Amino acid sequence: MKGRINNQLGQIQIDSEVIARYAGTIAVECFGIVGMAAVSMKDGLVKLLRKESLTHGITVSLNDNKIQLDFHVIVAYGVSICAVSDNLIENVKYKLETFTGLDVEKINIYVEGVRVID
Repeated sequence: MKGRINNQLGQIQIDSEVIARYAGTIAVECFGIVGMAAVSMKDGLVKLLRKESLTHGITVSLNDNKIQLDFHVIVAYGVSICAVSDNLIENVKYKLETFTGLDVEKINIYVEGVRVID
């Protein structure tokens, strides 16, 4: 799936993998987010992803040049999940819309685990 922007000089196509990588980078910079999570359907286990694998914890859907994102995250112990989620949504929405020129329609956050930060 690709987002398309038409202008007077031609057409710009943005791959969903680019959007996922950028959104993942924004997410791990947010306060209270330990990292992205991968859920094993076979075992039901949650695994913290390394920085190289950020896109595995994010699902991107593009419909009529509107972005929908699903984040699977692990949050830090002792923080307000609501506050962390609101911060994540605001940051990702603003930065993605500025970066791509496309509208972010919906952001779903699935908290897959809690970790104590050393």
